[in-house]
Amino acid sequence: MADPERGNQTSIMGFILLGFGNFHELQILLFLLFLVIYVVTVAGNTAIMVLVVADQHLHTPMYFFLGNLSCLETCYTSAILPRMLASLLSGDKTISFAGCLIQFDIFGSLLCTECCLLSAMSYDRYLAICKPLHYAARMNSAFSLQLVVGSWLSGFAAGSISACWLSQQIFCGPNEIDHFFCDYTPLIKLSCSDTSRMVLLLFFISCLFVFPPFLITLTTYVCIISAILRIPSSTGRQKAFSTCSTHLIVVTVFYGTLIIVYMPPDTAVLRDLNKVFSVFYTVLTPMVNPLIYSLRNKEVKEALRKALSKTVTSMSICKRFCGHLL
Repeated sequence: MADPERGNQTSIMGFILLGFGNFHELQILLFLLFLVIYVVTVAGNTAIMVLVVADQHLHTPMYFFLGNLSCLETCYTSAILPRMLASLLSGDKTISFAGCLIQFDIFGSLLCTECCLLSAMSYDRYLAICKPLHYAARMNSAFSLQLVVGSWLSGFAAGSISACWLSQQIFCGPNEIDHFFCDYTPLIKLSCSDTSRMVLLLFFISCLFVFPPFLITLTTYVCIISAILRIPSSTGRQKAFSTCSTHLIVVTVFYGTLIIVYMPPDTAVLRDLNKVFSVFYTVLTPMVNPLIYSLRNKEVKEALRKALSKTVTSMSICKRFCGHLL
């Protein structure tokens, strides 16, 4: 937090997250809305994780990636929404420097991890559709585990490095962050020290963890669509496209909102608009993902139907047993 050559000039001990401060009369309504979103997100993604673990038919690389994505989305939204909900309910918008740094670390780590994980999922679909004869040999359990572990480790390494560099910045001026969480752009603006190296580091990490996975995903889907169009029967084309359309929707929403938020110049006119679009990839996307996969995937729907059937049967047996005891 201090520059050894300039002494400890960090005079602020925390920040104020302005959040949606312009809508004071809607605080309770926003709290209820985000609370419902958080409950649905955690419940939906937890259900996906339980199904992937419990159902033998879902023990494939595709659903292994999906289970990890659901785990990531749960952690992702939990890093932001509980703090936002507490702020909306109590009106306390302050966050300590350490708390802000931890949130930035977790958020950045999970963001990098999701970029890597989505590219791994797109490669899995590429092998399944374009190289079906080689799929079992190439995308085996060991390789899929390596891809997932590599995504998590590299993502958290990048996030931790960024947070470590941010902790060395000096914050001695205004402490109001015009956002609902500790993001890079509003934080770096509050620094009183030279941020050129920090900006360069974040640019390098962005180029390393955003553009290559995006290009890999884009390339694989060009190949996938090209292969699908060459399938002679319409039934075959529809079946092949249904296996990757859900992932394509998730990727489009995720990268689309990231580009909208971070690519345009930071101006006062676009600041509120960027805040709204930030809600999409930090709050709404984690909620929508399990809904997309469950509603558009026959195997997930079948696994969910079986799980619900077993639950109803177990409850019925338990009820009868308790009735006999009474």
